[in-house]
Amino acid sequence: MDAAPEDRRKGLHVITWGCQMNVYDSARMTDVLRPLGYRPVDTPDAADMVILNTCHIRDRAAEKVFSELGRLRVVKDARATEGHKTVLAVAGCVAQAEGREILARAPFVDIVLGPQTYHRLPEMVARASRAAGAVIDTDFPAEQKFDFLPDAQAPQTPGGVTSFLTIQEGCDKFCSFCVVPYTRGAEASRPVASVLAEARRMVDAGAREITLLGQNVNAYHGAAPDGRIWGLARLAEALSAIPGLARIRYTTSHPRDMDDALIAAHRDLPALMPFLHLPVQSGSDRILDAMNRGHTAAQYLELVHRLREARPDIALSSDFIVGHPGETDADFEATMQLIRDVGFAQAFSFTYSPRPGTPAAGAALQVPEPVKDARLQALQALLRTQQDAFNDTTVGRTLPVLFTGRGRKPGQMSGRSPYLQAVHVDGPDTLIGQITDVEIAERLTNSLSGTLVQERAFA
Repeated sequence: MDAAPEDRRKGLHVITWGCQMNVYDSARMTDVLRPLGYRPVDTPDAADMVILNTCHIRDRAAEKVFSELGRLRVVKDARATEGHKTVLAVAGCVAQAEGREILARAPFVDIVLGPQTYHRLPEMVARASRAAGAVIDTDFPAEQKFDFLPDAQAPQTPGGVTSFLTIQEGCDKFCSFCVVPYTRGAEASRPVASVLAEARRMVDAGAREITLLGQNVNAYHGAAPDGRIWGLARLAEALSAIPGLARIRYTTSHPRDMDDALIAAHRDLPALMPFLHLPVQSGSDRILDAMNRGHTAAQYLELVHRLREARPDIALSSDFIVGHPGETDADFEATMQLIRDVGFAQAFSFTYSPRPGTPAAGAALQVPEPVKDARLQALQALLRTQQDAFNDTTVGRTLPVLFTGRGRKPGQMSGRSPYLQAVHVDGPDTLIGQITDVEIAERLTNSLSGTLVQERAFA
């Protein structure tokens, strides 16, 4: 479809909550709507269409959506009095899980669409424009949505230096606490040729680093042009051969899908960064079993050992859920011991929150909120100590930093180390997009500061 003429251009405002995959999805919805004349605008007040791209992982996610919809209704009504129609859409995982409830509680919403249907968004917009009622599409279509999407337009971060690229969606693991299998559907992988083509477009647009995304990204099994099925390791090898692509990352992983080939890829591929997010959730075998994680704490520790044996400088990040139903003081201590045994460079931690429709939501022995909160504070204090200790090990070292944009202070530039640490230096704008050696001088609260080793940037 040809681009719309200048006088048919309409404003599009997308509000994104949740994971990096939602960031990617928002960018692709923008691409899908571009041929209809929609262009991004900064505020909903100037938008002919507003999309809420939602996340259902954490507690009270739906209530946050309804609160935002209340504010957007005021905007929509105000524009209507001025003779402007605003199409209001709710997308993502809350839409998938609670589509009918959204329309019942917020009948002013025009479109509700699940995360597997946004390739059909132009059709929904047309139907919403013709019909008096709302349009809802929360199916899990048989066709792969990626087969129907237009080419991605550009990297998704300011400056175009780093990009997210979804290669896998859905989950077959059915952890007891998680809604993803119900909102994103079964595991599905994009064909290799599609992934490589989009990666090349991103690099041509200026990306130096690509983060591969998936609910279980290391479960990737994509059909390749050679007739075989490639895993993530083989895909990473092909991506590393793209000229100009200097860094490859991937998230989120599952321990059960960390195979020998992928461990070897961390050893053999310089472009594959030595930083891995590998969620474990708990250190108690009893809780891991209740969570339906499919592995033990000892198996996780053995996997960490093998990764560090293959890549001694690898740094690890993880996820932890505190207060899963039935968690005792002993179970929590087992989690704390696992953290001490591994030593994490970074981690994300949360108290358990029941998600409607999941097995754990109705389980007995729900942990009281004050107990969960106290455990979370203790766990986060330990994780923060480990993060600070890891960052301290980089002080005095020289690290290659990919510069992504300006810092907050005049003359300051900001970038990322191989370990995903934020690094700030004084330097010129010409550093953006370059990988330059930086001597780390100081650990700050949430970042590192340093000085350029030399003025010449190198790729």
